[in-house]
Amino acid sequence: MNEKIGLVVSDFNADITHLMAKIAEEHAKFLGAKVTRTIRVPGAFDMPLAVKKLMESRQIDGVVTLGAVIEGDTDHDSIVANNAARKITDLSVQYGKPAGMGISGPKMTRADGVKRLESYAKRSVESCVKLIRRLR
Repeated sequence: MNEKIGLVVSDFNADITHLMAKIAEEHAKFLGAKVTRTIRVPGAFDMPLAVKKLMESRQIDGVVTLGAVIEGDTDHDSIVANNAARKITDLSVQYGKPAGMGISGPKMTRADGVKRLESYAKRSVESCVKLIRRLR
């Protein structure tokens, strides 16, 4: 209990992601964990640097990333989501701390993002908290 979690929240598609952050904070509290620091970044592609900063802190047991990558006219959404996921996973392994992946998309409409915001927020917090507990 008392797991300390850092949130990294994308400002891109803020109508979705800021609500995800509120839900994530509430769910962390429900699980007996606490969000101790939140870093907002421009977009999902920008998350790894903030994740690294949080992972370096002794005051953080794990990190949850929250973003919504909406499909556009090009493959940009796939490039953003895939590269962010790969680097965030690498940082989790490097620092030995969980990173809950709450980035929805790619190949997702705005309506899909709205439908998924609660489940992605809750599942990413839950997976982070469970893994912190199991690794202790």
